[in-house]
Amino acid sequence: MKTCAAFCLCVMSCLLFACGGGKEEKASVDLPQIRERGELVALTVNSSASYFDYRGEPMGFQYELVQQFARSQGLRLAIKVVKDEQALVDSLLAGAGDLIAYNLSHTIGRKDELLYCGEEDITCQVIVQRRGEDALKNVTQLIGKEVYVNPGKYLDRLKNLNEELGGGIRLKVMSVDSVSSEDLIARVADGEIDYTVATDEMGRITKTYHPNLDISLQISFDQRASWAVRKSSPLLAEAADRWHKENINSEEFKVSARRYFELNKRVAHGSILSAENGRISYYDDLFRKYSAEIGWDWRLLAALVYTESNFNPDVVSWAGAKGLMQLMPVTARAMGIPPGKESDPEESIKAGVKYIAALQKMFKEVADKEEQGKFVLAAYNAGAGHVLDAMALAKKYGRNPHLWEHHVAHYLLLKSSEKYYQDSVCRNGYLRGTETYNFVKDVMERASVYKKKIKS
Repeated sequence: MKTCAAFCLCVMSCLLFACGGGKEEKASVDLPQIRERGELVALTVNSSASYFDYRGEPMGFQYELVQQFARSQGLRLAIKVVKDEQALVDSLLAGAGDLIAYNLSHTIGRKDELLYCGEEDITCQVIVQRRGEDALKNVTQLIGKEVYVNPGKYLDRLKNLNEELGGGIRLKVMSVDSVSSEDLIARVADGEIDYTVATDEMGRITKTYHPNLDISLQISFDQRASWAVRKSSPLLAEAADRWHKENINSEEFKVSARRYFELNKRVAHGSILSAENGRISYYDDLFRKYSAEIGWDWRLLAALVYTESNFNPDVVSWAGAKGLMQLMPVTARAMGIPPGKESDPEESIKAGVKYIAALQKMFKEVADKEEQGKFVLAAYNAGAGHVLDAMALAKKYGRNPHLWEHHVAHYLLLKSSEKYYQDSVCRNGYLRGTETYNFVKDVMERASVYKKKIKS
């Protein structure tokens, strides 16, 4: 009996070590062990500021910062995207990652489990309105005003503020099934509505698309936020603190900040040649030559290039896309543009058409050629993965995955809403869908104008 009891005790000890001890060993990983491994695993969440896929390439302010930090430590970077802030904390504590590369809000409860590190950011909620003399200056002026908002944290704050003011704010609660918070901001910019709510961080990013916005009216207390690690990783926290302190004024850091919070995201447009005189651009002959390879009307190709680059072969976008057809670096290489030739007009058009041909094959199930063109344009602008996600959403929710307007386009517009980009059928996360929807609309409308003014 004693031998049996001893054996059982030994087995139980082994099981406890395997379940608890293994977890503890994983949780105790700090910078020396990470350096030995050679890879930093960063946890993040899809958003316009942290991490997203743009034209098939990873982007995001927090992504770029953690990339720079990993390089400073001589480490490879691996990104793991999770659902939300709570999933970030749970995944970190479970050992699924080493560091949260996201502006995680500071709470008393989390301080018992985490070490906050890196640059501390101060965030708050703001009223988004248009600039001008009539812009609201204090919260009391919200009384009697219509404020459009989706359910969630923004609505909760507005309800509390309304109570603090004694009532009077006219809350217009929208459905996330029909419009996202970023769509509401775009509607403010376009003059369709007057007020909505966002974080100041989202507001700063959105102003790079819509410079006429005012986000100066704060409606919540400041909230501190930063990166975080496990309490058992103090050396990693110290390294992150030190890196941020030493690099916050570096040129690389400033370039990343400008890319997301300052650079105008839209190409300035103006006519180069007049369509009235029978020419659209200096590159019409090239458009005619290469459009035949994809079965497009050359004027549609010209409309795409105008919308992308304003026929300027030297333009470089905020994201690093180059040339007449604004190909991202990885796509340019894959489509055969020689290094240093990104601004060569013919090389850019030839590669862009080759990319369009690849997208046509990807969307060959869309039988109608005009419809297929819209899918291809959307994929050209945002990346094919986002369009495939929108098609999957359309199919899941009972719409036609092979029709654009009111079907796939509807769900592309909703891909900036957590409910949809976190749906199980989506593989590519967050997208600023309004930009891609407007891109398709603008190209098709411009092509129609070209076709009316210039005979084939």
